[in-house]
Parts: sequence; structure tokens; C-alpha cells
Amino acid sequence: MTEVVRIEGLREFRRALKGLDSGLPKALRVGLNDAANVIVSDAKPRVARRSGRAAGSVRARSTQSKARVVGGGSKAPYYPWLDFGGRVGRRHATVRPFLEHGRYIYNAYFRSRGEFEKALEGALVDVAERAGLEVT
Repeated sequence: MTEVVRIEGLREFRRALKGLDSGLPKALRVGLNDAANVIVSDAKPRVARRSGRAAGSVRARSTQSKARVVGGGSKAPYYPWLDFGGRVGRRHATVRPFLEHGRYIYNAYFRSRGEFEKALEGALVDVAERAGLEVT
């Protein structure tokens, strides 16, 4: 006899996985990272380069409930200025035109949204099948 389980939303999915096996939510985080890497692979080569630190700082950093792509950090604290623009330096003399959606990460998401969604769906289905659930 087959029992139908309906799950709506990532939070409920994660809770259901945790109820089946405590290690499955960790596999979900890895799957979300894999999906976020689609955007990273599109954005990284487009980042302006002088030393390569800013491009190297673009990476996937997901949790069990969110797929994230981040850029910058202590080795490239200027990354937000590269991506979004603004004024920096002495008396704010260095100007880069401000773009609300940035130049790199958001644009990479907009360009590869379909591929990202397929990767995300594939990751969720893979984790569900590892849990022994039949996905329809």
C-alpha cells in the first residue's frame, strides 16, 4: 500500500527529511550548493580582474533552507563597489556608475535562471529519492 505525502515548501521538505534520516538535510544543503554553482560559474569569468581576488571571492554558500551566491569578504572588500558601483576613495572621488541589480551575480542569475531552476529541481528530487520517496 502506498501512502501519499504532500509537501509544500522547502521548510516542510527539510522537516520531513529530518524525520526520515537526520543526515538528509545535510545532503539537501550540498544539493542547494550545486544549484548555486550554476550561477557562480556564469558570474566568475565576468568579474573585472586586476589581481583576481574579487573573482575568486564569488562562491556558493548555502544553508539547508537557502541557496546563496556571495562575493567579497576580507580578501576582496571592494567587491560590492565593483558589482554595484558608487563612490569610494578620498572625498569619494572615484566613481563607478551605480546599477541597482549589479553587474555580475544578479545578471548571472537572470541569464541562467532556467538552468538554475533545473539544477535545483534535480537536487531536490535526488535528495527525496535518497530518502526512499517516490517523486511524481
